[in-house]
Amino acid sequence: MSKTIKVALAGAGAFGIKHLDGIRNIDGVEVVSLISRDLEKTREVADKYGIKHVTTDLADSLAMPEVDAVILCTPTQMHASQTLACLKAGKHVQVEIPLCDVLADGEEAVALAEKSGLVAMCGHTRRFNPSHQWVHKKIAAGEFNIQQMDVQTYFFRRTNMNALGQPRSWTDHLLWHHAAHTVDLFAYQCGSPIVKANAVQGPIHPTLGIAMDMSIQLKAANGAICTLSLSFNNDGPLGTFFRYIGDTGTYIARYDDLVNGKEEKIDVSKVDVSMNGIELQDREFFAAIREGRQPNSSLAQVLPCYQVLHQLEQQLNA
Repeated sequence: MSKTIKVALAGAGAFGIKHLDGIRNIDGVEVVSLISRDLEKTREVADKYGIKHVTTDLADSLAMPEVDAVILCTPTQMHASQTLACLKAGKHVQVEIPLCDVLADGEEAVALAEKSGLVAMCGHTRRFNPSHQWVHKKIAAGEFNIQQMDVQTYFFRRTNMNALGQPRSWTDHLLWHHAAHTVDLFAYQCGSPIVKANAVQGPIHPTLGIAMDMSIQLKAANGAICTLSLSFNNDGPLGTFFRYIGDTGTYIARYDDLVNGKEEKIDVSKVDVSMNGIELQDREFFAAIREGRQPNSSLAQVLPCYQVLHQLEQQLNA
């Protein structure tokens, strides 16, 4: 595929804008349609990025013959059904994490993606961050093996606000959204499936209806372990911090930055063509479309992560 890839982007919130900024740096790609629930705000974003078509209904964009691919940055609860809609319309699709919040829905999307032959990818950004890529390359070269990953995912989110401080129309979830990053990354970096998983959670929030604190333990088939702590109650510092404890070193990844166990900075600027994990994720999506191949972080590749999350949810509900 040599022509310009024309994209519809659904969800003009904080994460949608990160994708729009990343796509600006990628040649041969044009966002031609923007979908979001508030038409006026969507128009403002569209004007800033030179996007001509604006709608509040994904179906309008899927009906546009010029649209080759769709990026979904919509609420978690819509991800699986919208992924199915894109595939049924014959469009390549990248859905932001998580693929689903009900395992059966994710399995249905994977089955349709494989049947369709289209590129279907989930936004497991940690696979693409230069910091984690650097560690992955060391593991692939046989220079480092994970003994333990220690991960903290911390936010201060006692009200239903997004990253821009605006009210959300949906409720975020520690297990299906935030734990998904680490569950997938742990298995991916170990190159070994997760064979044991345990979880405990704190009290359920009286109005949000979700656990605000959670602790997860994982074990891979190769013996590596992972400890993950998650909280919406943490009043700083915010974000997700990964400590890789291995046989030849310790590394701490904070988004696109990496240091060793002594807090000495590791230069990851040459790991890939950009330091922006979202842009690198989008580059992989468009490269897979052009090359007619499955992408890193395809729906099929990440499905085992959601099988583990389903198992943990059953454990917590019991």
